[in-house]
Amino acid sequence: MASQPETKKPSAASRYLFLFLIGLVVGAICTVMAMRALQARQDPFPDSVMQVMAKHSGQLADKVKQNRCAATDTIPHVRTLRAMANDLEMAFPGIADDSRFKTHTSQFRADLDAALSAPPTDCAAAGALVEKVGTDCKACHQDFRG
Repeated sequence: MASQPETKKPSAASRYLFLFLIGLVVGAICTVMAMRALQARQDPFPDSVMQVMAKHSGQLADKVKQNRCAATDTIPHVRTLRAMANDLEMAFPGIADDSRFKTHTSQFRADLDAALSAPPTDCAAAGALVEKVGTDCKACHQDFRG
């Protein structure tokens, strides 16, 4: 009796790999869609206010480090910080009525108002202002961020 040559069935591994890759692509797309949906529910305003304020206080500190402390170098950043300070209650409505928050925002605005009424004319005064702004921010963040 003559034996017939054995025929090997093609491997299903390539089909499984293809289905696995399709699953990865569909999973990635669904993840992106879910993340976008969650992101759309979040209000970007509070983070935006904080980022703008951080940028301008950083720029103010950089001016001091660069020894560029004339009023024309520092006042634009102080003005922007003061304008953004007006939006703090609107940015954080959940804590706007908290007495600690009111105290922090009032102190922050008072320090900025003082800097605008008597602008720093040298790096020592500008450095002191940077220190005050940093202290005001840190005090509020300790109470409400951490």
